[in-house]
Amino acid sequence: MLVDRSRNDRFVVSRRRTGLGDCLWSLASAWDYAHRTGRALAIDWRGSCYLDNPFANAFPAFFKPIEDIGGVRVICDDQINHVSFPGPFFPSWWNKPSIDCVYRPDEQIFQERDELNDLFQAQDDCDANTVVCDACLMWRCDEKAERTIFRSITPRVEIEDRIEALYQEHFDGHSIIGVHVRHGNGEDIMDHAPYWADPKVALEQVCTAIRMAKAQPHSRPVRVFLCTDSAKVVDHLSGVFPELFTVPKRFQADQAGPLHSAALGTDGGFSALVEMYLLGRCDTVIRFPPTSAFTRYARLFVPRIVEFDLNDPRRLILIDNTFERSPAP
Repeated sequence: MLVDRSRNDRFVVSRRRTGLGDCLWSLASAWDYAHRTGRALAIDWRGSCYLDNPFANAFPAFFKPIEDIGGVRVICDDQINHVSFPGPFFPSWWNKPSIDCVYRPDEQIFQERDELNDLFQAQDDCDANTVVCDACLMWRCDEKAERTIFRSITPRVEIEDRIEALYQEHFDGHSIIGVHVRHGNGEDIMDHAPYWADPKVALEQVCTAIRMAKAQPHSRPVRVFLCTDSAKVVDHLSGVFPELFTVPKRFQADQAGPLHSAALGTDGGFSALVEMYLLGRCDTVIRFPPTSAFTRYARLFVPRIVEFDLNDPRRLILIDNTFERSPAP
């Protein structure tokens, strides 16, 4: 595909290969910069942890095609393989010959994240024709940009149908308390680690949060919906709350790592989006830990949020979000 330079010859490229929560939040930051600077946006999720074809773009594998987001022209399909983006590039590392760009050490990725953060905070444009956003950019945009992304893109029809069928089966006629527990299952959970310093205490904290949520006023019978990456978490919480239900899915073996894994392939991404959008239709959502990008959609649109203080994981926070309404999936 040849780039039409007469229309728009400046770009922001959003590159991510991680879990879909991270992908979407980082996309919001990339879109925000493209919107402010009059650039086109390319969504390049090749090499995704959900696909075994390194040249396949994961965005069209999970979301409907889209050509525009809030006035920003979008390229988001497999034609990304044939686009030649114009230089110069920012961050400057991307001005190297292509062969030298194959391997990027973690230190380089973190450095680029900081450079992009500085660029976004400066609120200015840069001289580069193409800005490459190939780092985790959570917290690098405001909530308005995040809501624009979530309201503009929708899952593929087969995923939407699955979400609606599960909603009718389990949600309809009830007040649903959604619980997301990011365990890691042996993964390096980085910023989530303080919440799991003592696993027994962590699970008791989640139980306390569920009891707190159930004690709030509800207009309909209450059900508890659990989303997690650990079969052990399901077993423990089901033993405490027999009414709790989950969406059937494949788990990795104990301590084998997260659900966004090549071992689960597209099924992992499919399941992730079903749960992400169902959490967005709950009446209350509990986020443990609140640093997980997976529940960002729910955090923005669910009427009532229960989460754990970032500075003191022992402290619960109740957030009234009723001024926002969840967009239909």
